[in-house]
Amino acid sequence: LRKMSISEEMYLHYHGLIVPKETHSYESLEFAQGFKFEDDDVLAVTYPKSGTIWMQEILPLVLNGGDLTPIHTIPNWERVPWLEEKQLARVVDKLASPRALVSHFPYNLMPPSFCTSKAKVIYVMRNPKDIMVSSYYFHQMAGFLEDPGTYDEFMDKFLEGKVMFGKWTDHMKSWRNSELGDRIMYITYEEMAQDLPAALRRISDFLGCNLTEEVIQKVAEHCSFKSMQNNNMSNFSLIPKVYLDHDKSPFLRKGIAGDWKNHFSSEQLTRFTSVISKELEGESFSLPWSLD
Repeated sequence: LRKMSISEEMYLHYHGLIVPKETHSYESLEFAQGFKFEDDDVLAVTYPKSGTIWMQEILPLVLNGGDLTPIHTIPNWERVPWLEEKQLARVVDKLASPRALVSHFPYNLMPPSFCTSKAKVIYVMRNPKDIMVSSYYFHQMAGFLEDPGTYDEFMDKFLEGKVMFGKWTDHMKSWRNSELGDRIMYITYEEMAQDLPAALRRISDFLGCNLTEEVIQKVAEHCSFKSMQNNNMSNFSLIPKVYLDHDKSPFLRKGIAGDWKNHFSSEQLTRFTSVISKELEGESFSLPWSLD
């Protein structure tokens, strides 16, 4: 059996999950637990590599009626900070209302104030095969994550949940079964990639923003993969190379759905599908994509 050790220098353990020390601390995780959600807050929740950066681009524009100032003047990790990362405590007082945040937390780690507030959540799901491919490249370029090893080894880690924020299936089940009623909206990365204006209309309606068609088209244009790739406030080019080495793999790599087809062997696909299917047995929700 291959040994799967978790690098103690790089990761913290928190409620059975591992998170990178570079971006998280026990203080930041406790700060998140004590965070006071307001009723008009909007939270985009993702499992890592499912469209988080995209939502950091979309939410300010939808909430402010299409004003491009924030996406051109504020780095994404400050304009829509992560609930659980160190950055939040530093920028929380500067966030304009309605505040937008992102999080990789599973539902069971949400702070008490979230449950008692009326804050809305957009849960973005992505085909787990594409998540794994994206995550594999991210581990290669991120200096604060351990080396992914071979693609096959990384698949083992991914399926066993020995990656940041644990198993994809656990994360998804926690939010799909959260029973938040009309406070939560589910959308897929694939829907956004296929028809961004339609996705933006859904998001706008859910948040009660009533954007005009003109604004929807403008936001869609500025939140396209190409626009984000060219926006230094969004493409992480401001981060020193020691943390994110864009020469190894660009942070915004392809932004497409279905890239997994270029990476999985038939044996890997069978193994991946059987593990994921088994873990979702008996769930009341169905997946928006076929796993085969």
